[in-house]
Amino acid sequence: AQAACFLSQCDENEFNEADKTETEPKKRRTEQKMQLSSSKRMEPKLIQASAAPQNIEDKEASQTMVQTMREKPPKIPGKSYLMGQSTHQYPAAEIKLVNAADMKYYEIQDLQEAQKKIKELEKKIKDLEKRIPQRYPDVKYLNYRSRKRILITGGAGFVGSHLVDRLMVDGHEVIVADNFFTGRKQNVEHWIGHENFELIHHDIVNPLYIEVDEIYHLASPASPPHYMYNPVKTIKTNTVGTINMLGLAKRVGARVLIASTSEVYGDPEVHPQPESYWGHVNPIGTNYGLNRCFIRHCGFMPVPADLQGCFSGSEKHPLSFKCHGTSTTAGLETCYDEGKRVAETLSYAYAKQEKVDVRVARIFNTFGPRMHMNDGRVVSNFILQALKNEPITIYGHGKQTRSFQYVSDLVDGLIALMASNYTLPINLGNPIEHTIEEFASMIKQLVGKSSTIKQVAAVEDDPQRRKPDISRAKKYLGWEPKVSE
Repeated sequence: AQAACFLSQCDENEFNEADKTETEPKKRRTEQKMQLSSSKRMEPKLIQASAAPQNIEDKEASQTMVQTMREKPPKIPGKSYLMGQSTHQYPAAEIKLVNAADMKYYEIQDLQEAQKKIKELEKKIKDLEKRIPQRYPDVKYLNYRSRKRILITGGAGFVGSHLVDRLMVDGHEVIVADNFFTGRKQNVEHWIGHENFELIHHDIVNPLYIEVDEIYHLASPASPPHYMYNPVKTIKTNTVGTINMLGLAKRVGARVLIASTSEVYGDPEVHPQPESYWGHVNPIGTNYGLNRCFIRHCGFMPVPADLQGCFSGSEKHPLSFKCHGTSTTAGLETCYDEGKRVAETLSYAYAKQEKVDVRVARIFNTFGPRMHMNDGRVVSNFILQALKNEPITIYGHGKQTRSFQYVSDLVDGLIALMASNYTLPINLGNPIEHTIEEFASMIKQLVGKSSTIKQVAAVEDDPQRRKPDISRAKKYLGWEPKVSE
């Protein structure tokens, strides 16, 4: 009996020892949890990655501690805890609306100082923006329904570049196609890189495949030295190029505006010239065609020195050629006139047969910035002669009249015509006439040089007057020139 009692007591002690051994880790973990809960009132310390647990119990306790900190981290702003190789940053505090009455005085004062600093910084930013030059001119914003994709052929030229500026500022997408025969990249370089602008080096004698809403067909040499240097190219641009643009308008359903000229009236017998006047043009020119052309187009200007060889019959000069053993310039001056007349005919043929939406503008003498210095026109030539202090030369008595419109007025007219529903030709010009003598005196006075006005013998068959009848433009477009002088 004693032996049995001793054995049972030993078994009970062993059982208690075993139970004590099993419950000891649990108690330890419980104590660690209690310590962790009390640590919420204390600033937590960084847990270094190098502090590896020494035994299994410590490892379990460490994992429990880390897990608890991840689930319920102490809300101490600006404190980070290193876990392994990464840093745990507490999320930003939620923004709550606070009643100003509940705020303390020093909090309100801090807020006011912060607002004051923000205003000062905004002012400094605006001042810096004013100092920094703008990359592009200011452009209006148009939504996709109002914004149009517009192609301008010859957009790097004199008139075309000003039209590009206006359409870009209005918020449209503009594509310029130019072969740079007379156009210059510097006329549109201030738009290069803009998201709404695209410049294509392309000769419209070749087809162009592009999606557009409107087409302004301005491509063509327009000054005598240019179109008379290469009359065949001038005719091809106004015929084949026009066919290509009309074909493009047909394919994509775009409206197309054809830039014609007052030269379709030739040497007019009606004054002023209405759109119903058929004109008075010699399709093959005359024996003195070159000089007559310069007089008719440019307002009685002398032929530039580099073109004088045309009259001598020199085979070395690019504008002279042999015709049946004699030197002649017959037909050269009409390449531009007749090319534009054919362009008008093609336009209305496509409108009738292919249902192309066509507009035709007959443009009269235009002047303004970006004109070629040596393009042979009266405005630029008079200014150039005055700047060089050379005699300002006119042919005849100088009582012949011409009308000149400023380029901004022309751009207004072109845009108004494109937006209208009027399909017949419309004159775009300034009906105010000036004599060539008055114009020369005006240029001399503005330049401020001591140039003299030199009169030379007049050339026969020169047009004595050139003035547009703009009744249609006033009635159907509500347009008339704003710049009178």
